[in-house]
Amino acid sequence: MIRQLIRSYVLLVAVAIALFTVPVAFTLTKQLRDDTRESITREAGTMARLLGAGDVASCEALAQMAGAYPENQEKIEVTATNRCARQDLREPSPDAALTKALKQGQATVDWGSDFIWGENLVVTVPAVERSPDDSKTVEPGTAETENVVGAVRIVFSTDHLTARLWQIWGFRAGLAVLVLVAAAVIGVFAARRLTAPLRQLNEMASKMSDGDLTARSPVTGPQETQTLARTLNQAGERLDTLIASQRIFVADASHQLRTPLTALRLSLDNIADGVDDEFVREDVEQATAEVVRMSRLVNGLLVLARAEAKVTAAEPLSLREVIQERLDVWRPAADERGVTITLRGSADGRPLVLASPGNLDQVLDNVLSNALEVSPDGATITVRVEPRGDEVVLSVLDEGPGMSDAEKSRAFDRFWRGQGLTGKSGSGLGLAVVKQLVTDDGGTVTLKDAPRGGLCVALTLRAARHGGG
Repeated sequence: MIRQLIRSYVLLVAVAIALFTVPVAFTLTKQLRDDTRESITREAGTMARLLGAGDVASCEALAQMAGAYPENQEKIEVTATNRCARQDLREPSPDAALTKALKQGQATVDWGSDFIWGENLVVTVPAVERSPDDSKTVEPGTAETENVVGAVRIVFSTDHLTARLWQIWGFRAGLAVLVLVAAAVIGVFAARRLTAPLRQLNEMASKMSDGDLTARSPVTGPQETQTLARTLNQAGERLDTLIASQRIFVADASHQLRTPLTALRLSLDNIADGVDDEFVREDVEQATAEVVRMSRLVNGLLVLARAEAKVTAAEPLSLREVIQERLDVWRPAADERGVTITLRGSADGRPLVLASPGNLDQVLDNVLSNALEVSPDGATITVRVEPRGDEVVLSVLDEGPGMSDAEKSRAFDRFWRGQGLTGKSGSGLGLAVVKQLVTDDGGTVTLKDAPRGGLCVALTLRAARHGGG
């Protein structure tokens, strides 16, 4: 939008310059032509009067005038049939203009080109025999054939006219460029000032889209943007209130449900211990499995509600220490199924990452739980750490069935469950919790195909400087 405003402003200024400057330049060019033609014609007419007078004094004056002009600027050519004919005056070459002057008594002006002018301005004026006191001059186009005794021609070089023409147009072109540059600078300032409220609104919308519902926009600018800012701020406050209420409800409900679910599981365990009937025991075990699944679902909702609340700030943590601790917890469960968990990657420097305390532990627990769920007996789960400049990529690769593109697109949806191999049914919140926690800490999560046909969960985390920077 800023570029469009600047282009429109500069275009408007350019049109204004063209409307006011170009006509002035054309007027000055025409005035230069007219003044030059009038001056040269006047000079030629004066010489023609001296030539027409024919007395000795007039002829001497004509010779002196002709010799006074610089050769490189003006050439004086005279043809005469009276006693003013002299050898030291240049004779014009016969042409249509000379014939018209001698035969028809008409003066002519030839600019040498239809476009502005050529190399020379040629003015030919007939000389009519008259008395020295006659002050009448011959103007171009007049017919006076009685007693024509010759003609005077001035060949005037237009070089200095061309130089003057370049000055006229060049000065205005340079001035126009300076004005356009100034207009562009002013346009940038004005456009940024006009669009500042819109940029603030866009910044607010971006923060809200990233999950920061506390973002607000200053109420500044024109009345329209002030009204829009107030409306968006009110909507943001209302939305923040509703989301906060939802999170509180989910957290409270999840917390309140944990106690009766725990009590129900203990009761089912006691019933199972005191029942000898195999069919009753099987029903109790199924009920216990459902209670366990519900407990996992409640715990997942509680974790997700806390993650969305963003109650903690990210701080530098040793990634390898966290990974090693979680692997020590999960290896016994993996050993029961013959699944091997290996850690690969450079151990140099022990990379630090920015993460909220406890978030990375929950992320690894969910990812390793899913990997173990889909891994066949005897498979290998590979955990790999790759520092990449300002980022650290933590990848967990399994050898399970993997996911199709359609499944990958839905994997982070809440309550979506993939197909495992152990027969256990998950809560469908694992990857949703992972994405929420990693995103809150400024990282990203992507799902890719593993080299051996399984799934690769790649966690891109922000690297922290050693020493807590």
